Amino acid sequence: MTPAALLETASLMGLFALAGGGYGGLYSIGRLWTRPGLIQAGGACWIAAFVIALTIAVRTPLDVGWKLLILASALVYAVIPPVTWRYLERLHDQQESNQ
Repeated sequence: MTPAALLETASLMGLFALAGGGYGGLYSIGRLWTRPGLIQAGGACWIAAFVIALTIAVRTPLDVGWKLLILASALVYAVIPPVTWRYLERLHDQQESNQ
């Protein structure tokens, strides 16, 4: 891997993580404050993360295994915030019913 390819790959991976974090954060805040616009902005961040993952898979010199891992991560990013939110709602409801 050339130094330029290393910098490009590292930058793309940083943007990928940032977009994934933006999705999780915006989705959670949107659900907490009941703001559909923030939830949609979170969805836009997930789309950006997926596009960045595709870019990593196509443009970088990473091995196929790493590229597949990043693509799989992008797909899993889509389900983590909603599943976590549902779990927290159920946990909160159970705590309220026990009191």
